[in-house]
Amino acid sequence: MDEKKWLADEFEANRAHLRAAAYRMLGSRSEADDAAQEAWLRLHRTDTTGVGNLGGWLTTVVARICLDMLRARKTRREEPLEAPLHAGIADPANDPEREAAFADSVGMALLVVLQTLAPAERVAFVLHDMFDLPFDEIAPIIGRSSAATRQLASRARRRVQGLDEAPDVDLGRKRTIAEAFLTASRNGDLEGLIAVLAPDVVFRPDATAARFGTIGEMMRGAAQVAEAFKGRAQAAEIAIVGGELGFVVQIAGQLRVVVALTIDDGRIAAIDAIADPDHLERLDYSILRD
Repeated sequence: MDEKKWLADEFEANRAHLRAAAYRMLGSRSEADDAAQEAWLRLHRTDTTGVGNLGGWLTTVVARICLDMLRARKTRREEPLEAPLHAGIADPANDPEREAAFADSVGMALLVVLQTLAPAERVAFVLHDMFDLPFDEIAPIIGRSSAATRQLASRARRRVQGLDEAPDVDLGRKRTIAEAFLTASRNGDLEGLIAVLAPDVVFRPDATAARFGTIGEMMRGAAQVAEAFKGRAQAAEIAIVGGELGFVVQIAGQLRVVVALTIDDGRIAAIDAIADPDHLERLDYSILRD
């Protein structure tokens, strides 16, 4: 069989699945179609001779596309280009029976809740809870460790289910861990740092942060990250960053770096350093001084 025809047939066999996954992540039929079409274009441009599971490869590609779209939407502080969610689920002018069945299978209430989730939370939850992808496969898509990805999906699941997670208690426990990290960092306490870091902790600086100081690249593993942070964080202050614990660094009253911590099962699973000025302007944070 001609390779192009085979790829086209394989894509068509997976199109419904890809569109359904994209719809759950984006909440917009038109954007879901755009994501599926972009996946087809990438498939057409890619050498897939080494791909053993084309369906899985396409799902990963669509997830990455959706994550980029969600992040761009959040950056622009815009809703989907499609009309309000309830107006876009069923379109009588476009095969009403099929559209109604599709909407019922997703559930309007679920889509509304999913739109309140952060992009990475949404992708992690949809791929794991709805499409049974393991966390090890989802983690590279959203740029997190497996432990951090599991935490994101768990937090999203609690919000979808409408469950309370005792935020005051949880925040207090996380603050203790964050403060222990800062204290160990300032004191050059390598063992203290390793004690609060997950074994597979990942440190990710953005492009601007990567040019600051001596920690200038992504790294993984408790020993490596602890060594990098030993003796640092002298000017850092504990803060709430995007609803999670982290810390900020200000110089002459000007915000220079924000560090977001992902804490899972009592240890720091990921450290994200943000120093890009445009990103800092959009970031929600509050310093905890009490």
